[in-house]
Amino acid sequence: MEKIFKAAERGSSFGQEARAGLTTFLAMAYIIAVNPSLLAAAGVPVTAAVTSTCIGAGIMTILMGVFSNRPLACASGMGINAVVAFGLTEISGGDWHAAMGVILVEGVAILVLVLCGLREAVMDAIPVSLRHAISVGLGLFIAMIGLANGGIIVANPSTMVGLGEVSNPVFIVGLISIVATVILYAMDVKGALLIGILVAALAGIPLGVTAAPAGIVSGLDFSAFGAPFHADADGVMGIVKVFSTPVLLVFAFSLMMSDFFDTMGTAMAVAKQGEFLNEDGSVEDIKPILIVDSVAAAAGGFLGASSITTFVESASGAADGGRTGLASVVTGLLFIVASFFAPVIAVISSAATCGALVVVGFLMMGEVTGLDWSNLLEGFPAFMIIAGIPMTYSISNGIGLGFIAYAIVAVVTGQAKKVRPLMWVAVLAFIVYFVIV
Repeated sequence: MEKIFKAAERGSSFGQEARAGLTTFLAMAYIIAVNPSLLAAAGVPVTAAVTSTCIGAGIMTILMGVFSNRPLACASGMGINAVVAFGLTEISGGDWHAAMGVILVEGVAILVLVLCGLREAVMDAIPVSLRHAISVGLGLFIAMIGLANGGIIVANPSTMVGLGEVSNPVFIVGLISIVATVILYAMDVKGALLIGILVAALAGIPLGVTAAPAGIVSGLDFSAFGAPFHADADGVMGIVKVFSTPVLLVFAFSLMMSDFFDTMGTAMAVAKQGEFLNEDGSVEDIKPILIVDSVAAAAGGFLGASSITTFVESASGAADGGRTGLASVVTGLLFIVASFFAPVIAVISSAATCGALVVVGFLMMGEVTGLDWSNLLEGFPAFMIIAGIPMTYSISNGIGLGFIAYAIVAVVTGQAKKVRPLMWVAVLAFIVYFVIV
């Protein structure tokens, strides 16, 4: 085991990696309930969606751990699953199999870019200041997700966002989660993030937030597997519809852009907590990560689970001590086990994970000191990324705003030579992306 994962070499242990893997799993467990509920709106049978979600996340997370040896976990991405449910399926004439075909095509396309070295080359072309900004922006984004999960911040029609109702049980559980996690972290308790989640989950029982499981064991339904190659009533396979419908190919491009930069940002966020981020802000040995992530996207389409991608919640496990792919293997195995016990796993409310995500957000804010705010070319684009990621609720949108701002400021200040050729390609791609999305 040590020869494969090198836990001791990285200052970790089997127990520490197992705990980190469990922390990441609990932070991501909400996807077991949320993804099927969204895909059901597209017509995917709920039982099939649960099986695809758990098995897909389990297999791809294990592969990520084995091939990249980093504490990164994969599951069906939020946002893209909504696009599948409320956009792609409708355009496909109500055929969700064709929508999954778009996801498959997008995944294969982005895998080709990785194998050609283009995805990694684009990442290397990003200025150091923007790399720091991405980490900070993601920290705010993660914290925002946590606070929203805990009902501490809510949508407000008058002020866009506001404080939640203090007497709301979800708010109380979220607050308990934060307080417990911060206290444990301040006391340097090992597994502080995991214990914080469990304490909040237990506190949610009398408050009615942690519900009793609807059952214990659930059966598996593999009917969604191979979705793009299922034929409709007219005998036309979903994948055939994709290549015969131009608008679906346009969607594939836009999803590819989102996936391309979401993963880049997520990898940087987890690398910061897992101590494999280089001094210049680049991720150490990123190619295996990008390859598995690309395969995961295609696999998500094939399995009928929507696009499977690297989850930013992986940072919670990394912050809890995860340093190797062993943590990912543990997370992946838990997802596979969860496919049989989904009703039990689903009782861990998103409010219970609030504290873990907020503390991770706090830890990631340290990158802000690496920015020179007196330099307009470094400071303003960085600010657009930091503000854009949480305020647009999209990693790729925030990165796009920062990239475009960097190009504009570089040109007007006579520093256009600092923009590398591939950076210009990324800027133009983002402009096209914003126009067609």
